[in-house]
Amino acid sequence: MKRKSFPTDCKGRREFLARTCGVVAIAAASRSAISNTPAPGSTVETPEALPTVRLGPHKVTRLIAGGNPIGGFGHSVPNMSRHMLDYFTLERIIEFLEKCEREGINTWQFDHMEKPNAALRTVRERGSKLNFICLHAERPKDAPIKTVIADMNPIAIVHHGGVTDSLFRSGKAGQVRDFIRKVHDHGVLAGISSHSPDNIKRMADEDWGNDLFMTCFYYVSRPREEQQKLLGKVVVDEPFFESDPDEMTNVIRQVKKPCLAFKILAAGRKCSNQESVEKAFRFAFEHIKPSDAVIVGMYPRFEDEVRLNAGYARKFGAPFA
Repeated sequence: MKRKSFPTDCKGRREFLARTCGVVAIAAASRSAISNTPAPGSTVETPEALPTVRLGPHKVTRLIAGGNPIGGFGHSVPNMSRHMLDYFTLERIIEFLEKCEREGINTWQFDHMEKPNAALRTVRERGSKLNFICLHAERPKDAPIKTVIADMNPIAIVHHGGVTDSLFRSGKAGQVRDFIRKVHDHGVLAGISSHSPDNIKRMADEDWGNDLFMTCFYYVSRPREEQQKLLGKVVVDEPFFESDPDEMTNVIRQVKKPCLAFKILAAGRKCSNQESVEKAFRFAFEHIKPSDAVIVGMYPRFEDEVRLNAGYARKFGAPFA
């Protein structure tokens, strides 16, 4: 077997070392973005507290970590979802949750799944006080509510938005209302998620007894027939309309119960630069109620999104509860 040769001349050695150091530096930067490992000679400052709101007896930060990137739900092309799922190993999920808590975020929202279960269990065994909000819908693949509670001890269980919208369209909205009663029977806060402002308004007007809403800034479950009626055509895949955030936040401000607004960055479509991200955070906090919060999925592979987003929540998310 022929051995790989290395440069022997000075210029070759310098080029080889430069390339090697560059690769190492890139790898270290990628890891430090999530681990927040200080550079040699630097100090780590304790971040300021994040503003909070109340969900029942619980005080949660106005920035809640979302779970879609961790689960590989990119709301984009399939390769992006695979990219995210490949990146978020169990070890990186654990690092991500610990990083969130160090930056002042005290709540995580996600589904009941094997890797998140293991990650949450690990960080709690290490002393984490991270709150958990679980999406659920009593689908065949979903574990029973009592199992979710035993595994993850959530402060709230929320009916999945996509399933909510589907049940509303098929005339089975009563199943969502029944879900609220079932969750309450287990002594846990119950919420409902939806992408449709009309669905949120109906449930609020009829007072379905839920404790909170999860409200999507974009009506991505808008059915084909509605798109055809509005536009005379149908978009490929999920529709993200520029006017959607105005329509949803108009409803959010009318709803008395706490709303957790999600997809404020349009599933990454408003992340071309930090100016765009900051603008989206500012819009969100200026257009929801002081008693509301935002849920943001983060993919810290290329920059420290956790620290940056926590900074925007401090800048625009006051007052404190």
